[in-house]
Amino acid sequence: MKALDLSEQPSISQRQFNQLKELHWLEQAYNLIILGPPGTGKTTLSIGLGIEAIRQGYRVQFTSMDDVIHLLKTQEITRVSRAKLKRIISVDLVILDDLMFMAIDRHEANLFFQLINKLYGQCSIIITSNKGPEDWGEMLGDPAITTAILDRLLHKSEVLNLVGDSYRLKHRQTIFGTQSGVSISSSPTAG
Repeated sequence: MKALDLSEQPSISQRQFNQLKELHWLEQAYNLIILGPPGTGKTTLSIGLGIEAIRQGYRVQFTSMDDVIHLLKTQEITRVSRAKLKRIISVDLVILDDLMFMAIDRHEANLFFQLINKLYGQCSIIITSNKGPEDWGEMLGDPAITTAILDRLLHKSEVLNLVGDSYRLKHRQTIFGTQSGVSISSSPTAG
């Protein structure tokens, strides 16, 4: 795993980063909501904090929003899904990656609310998302459920807005070596 390069992410100071690593927020069951465009370090930061939490003796579960929705929808019919959800509910820190990346239907939103409600106050949650909470309503399709989810997530939380260009595109590699930035052009050759 590549460590978060703070020189690439100007929206977090070294002092803030160190404060996050101390995990006092985790001891107090605070949530972190990490927002920003793709490639700005949201997942890298959340995984790094998860690894630090494990080092300090906390139980951590990392999952994507897609996987959580699948588990919630299949928990009534598969033992594996029930077991995985039971693990998610029993940890100190749940990391939900790519929240609201794709729209979910009303039934899925209700199942997701039930999970958030179970986790509320029991553990800390780190959420990464390309969309801010103000846009979650359209992805969840139900204003009441969205309000209830946000009420629980934001009650005790810190919202981090990461900025900048995609680290992946900025440092992309090609078959011809590393290139800085993206410049894709096509110039047909005459034959």
